[in-house]
Amino acid sequence: MERRQHRRVPAQVQGFLLGNSHEIEAVTLDLSVDGAKFDCDLEVYPGKVIRVRLIIPGAEEPISIEAARVQRVGEETFGVSFQNVRPGELDELEQLIDEYDGAEGSGHA
Repeated sequence: MERRQHRRVPAQVQGFLLGNSHEIEAVTLDLSVDGAKFDCDLEVYPGKVIRVRLIIPGAEEPISIEAARVQRVGEETFGVSFQNVRPGELDELEQLIDEYDGAEGSGHA
């Protein structure tokens, strides 16, 4: 049963995750305003809180989410839910998701 409240788009966005005192590069596999799925070899477990920075093409600054709680862990992927996203970051996330959603619907990626 689908529990997600927000639309999720398949989006590969470069990011950096901080979870074990060092930052590691990662790529999103999908993205929504309240979470993301990452392809990354950072050691995590459900409930762990990490920091996420997403590099948005054309943006001056990365989107910085100070607290992302790990929800699901796969073999080389894991999903997080974003906690307390600042309004500015939320606006940027929504705009990015709109762009991916529009590109997917038009057949242009």
